[in-house]
Amino acid sequence: MAASKQSPFRIGLVQMSCSPDPNENAEKAVWHVREAAGRGAQIICLQELFRSQYFCREEDAGLFAFAETIPGPTTETFSKLAKELDVVIVASLFERRAAGLYHNTAVVIDAGGGIAGLYRKMHIPDDPLYYEKFYFTPGDLGFRNFDTKYARIGVLICWDQWFPEAARLTSLQGASVLLYPTAIGWHPSEKDEFGERQRDAWRTVQRSHAIANGIYVAAVNRTGFEGPADDGLEFWGSSFLSDPFGGIMAEASVDAEEILVAECDPRHLEEVRRNWPFLRDRRIDAFGGINQRWLGWS
Repeated sequence: MAASKQSPFRIGLVQMSCSPDPNENAEKAVWHVREAAGRGAQIICLQELFRSQYFCREEDAGLFAFAETIPGPTTETFSKLAKELDVVIVASLFERRAAGLYHNTAVVIDAGGGIAGLYRKMHIPDDPLYYEKFYFTPGDLGFRNFDTKYARIGVLICWDQWFPEAARLTSLQGASVLLYPTAIGWHPSEKDEFGERQRDAWRTVQRSHAIANGIYVAAVNRTGFEGPADDGLEFWGSSFLSDPFGGIMAEASVDAEEILVAECDPRHLEEVRRNWPFLRDRRIDAFGGINQRWLGWS
């Protein structure tokens, strides 16, 4: 029997480093999912593009070989694992949709092993060492919720976490938690001057989504250094789960592989929203300009 959507549920976040070997990374992810489930996690989220190192550090057409179909080998493996462990798995993949058409996609696999649905990353960055526009077509499925055995969840991906509109539209569909598979880190040349402020901004904007929407927010990042010593990325880990007040319920370190497990209670979400009724007081009659690129003079 499916759990009531008002029952508490336990989130597991798998923060890990990645080697150049996709098979090794996939095997490590399977092992960590088993460990998270053994610690009581019911909804387990893997970091962004966990099967490989973060290949978007360069523009190389040969790296499209990392992509795979959905369904495909990885979803088959994790579907069997979800069924065996009776857990929900959120797996972030480089999706080959068709020849020349690729997405950065999160697959939600329900506890029975079936695919509950896909979320294709909507906001695609293009910055030094984050050349994602070369690889990924922007998502065309919109912002989505997924009903799973344990909870109704919303999934967004990495760069999406900076956009309050994405968090709002996903939250308004009834999710109890927003999950953000992530791959973010420091440029070596910037870390000393800007590093701590960058990481703090990343945490702060996501905690603000939790507060503004009265919702749990979970971000799972990779850790480790990838690329040349003078031109690579040091991923800052720091995966965390925030409650609807913006309080940190669990947080990982910067530089170690870790599994976080924490309980979310939809009844607490209800209590927070009664006392901070931001959804009630939204002036939806006055928000017409939000779908415009710019409203100032230019």
